[in-house]
Amino acid sequence: MDNFFYSHLILIPVCAFLLSIFLKWLFVFISTWRIDLSRALWSWWMPSAHSAVVVSLATAIAIKYWVNSDLFAITMAFTGIIIYDALNVRFEAWLHASTINDFLWEKRFKESLWHLPSEAFAWSMLWVITAVILNLF
Repeated sequence: MDNFFYSHLILIPVCAFLLSIFLKWLFVFISTWRIDLSRALWSWWMPSAHSAVVVSLATAIAIKYWVNSDLFAITMAFTGIIIYDALNVRFEAWLHASTINDFLWEKRFKESLWHLPSEAFAWSMLWVITAVILNLF
């Protein structure tokens, strides 16, 4: 199994990142019928670009070095921290922003910061599939 993406693992998370940015832009375009490139770079919309990078990288490492390797263990720990942040720390930030906005009686702070667990799981499966498909080429 010596193909291009298998030999150049860094390109798999790069492709997943670019795909997530494109999908985010596409979803904004479909919902607003406006071309708004700035929203494609927002970190709080799904699909999550940072999760795309770490999940696709962990999958690529698992394919190349197997799941019992130290490198896979490191990438899984890294992936767990990133997804934990996307689900829990951002949820807490949303609670704080919501409470402060209610206290100030105005929407000064962005409240849409977090991802639902079902969203994170569904998109993670797409990044696993992306890594597997790219490893075929």
